[in-house]
Amino acid sequence: MMKLARRAVLALIAFSIVSSLALMQEAKPNSAAKMANAAQKFLASLSPELKAKASFPFDSKERLTWYFTPRQDKQKNPTRIGVRFEELSAEQIALALELLKSGTSDTGYKQATTIMSLESILRDLEKAGAMVRNPNWYFVSIYGTPALTGSWGWRIEGHHMSISFRIDDGQVTSATPFFFGANPAHVKAGERKGLRTLPEVEDLARELFDSLTPEQRKLAHQAQHFPEIKEQPMADPGEPVGLVAAHLDEGQRGTLRKLLLAYTQRMPADVGAMEFARVENAGWANIRIAYSGSTEPGKPYTYRIHGPTFLVEFLNVQADSAGNPANHIHSVWRTLPIDFGEKLK
Repeated sequence: MMKLARRAVLALIAFSIVSSLALMQEAKPNSAAKMANAAQKFLASLSPELKAKASFPFDSKERLTWYFTPRQDKQKNPTRIGVRFEELSAEQIALALELLKSGTSDTGYKQATTIMSLESILRDLEKAGAMVRNPNWYFVSIYGTPALTGSWGWRIEGHHMSISFRIDDGQVTSATPFFFGANPAHVKAGERKGLRTLPEVEDLARELFDSLTPEQRKLAHQAQHFPEIKEQPMADPGEPVGLVAAHLDEGQRGTLRKLLLAYTQRMPADVGAMEFARVENAGWANIRIAYSGSTEPGKPYTYRIHGPTFLVEFLNVQADSAGNPANHIHSVWRTLPIDFGEKLK
């Protein structure tokens, strides 16, 4: 009887522990809840004038516009929509960064803030250049009312960074386009010499393409560079080209998987998992990989990873602002056939 009683007590303790862990897991807010909380706090901190600059109706056409290029008029005034960091107090900037954190992983947040900081390097390199280089020219825009019900969205955007989310009834339903760029991609001089903002999407791609057999390379390598990434709701990449991923060997597929994860793991874990499911659901037989140019450092190259419902685009063809060749990255994760959680009409 004593043994039975002891077993019953131990079973009850174990059940209580499992139940508590389950409740803790359920209580942990998902990314959509974190985004809503961060957006609400940010908007509440703004003056009526700044709140008006940051706020748009959910059905505004502005929600479907995005730009990773500089946006300014002839007088060097910003033309990008939203409220910019430059207009915010230190406390408000901290709240804007909390919103950015809600839409990125630890790695993604570090990359995003590093991208912003590269504007200081460009400003020093270009001196009185034609373009404004300002780490505080990053803009926050909120679409609709942040909440756990209904539809709303948000974006933080500036030179070489554009991240957009749509939330419906407390769930992130779109995380694209998700764009990160870097100029310089590899800092060659100065106090930050050696810094690489987006190393994984270069190193893993080079590793993959260098591992191809001559027969695989004939299919994957393209005679012309892929065109610049389109700043529009639809990527419109045309028919897939290149090597079918099912024709990679096990090691090559492992490298490709790591490369794709380098894109989705810029996002919060639950959102990144949702996006990577597009890869898993596509199946290797429906994914094509293609690249152009040379995998040697300092030589221009581009690549695409094209599935039925997702697209990775990467370009490193431009010189940086110091003139170092092929040291200027554009990279994006997109949804096909259209971004922003939209449906084709």
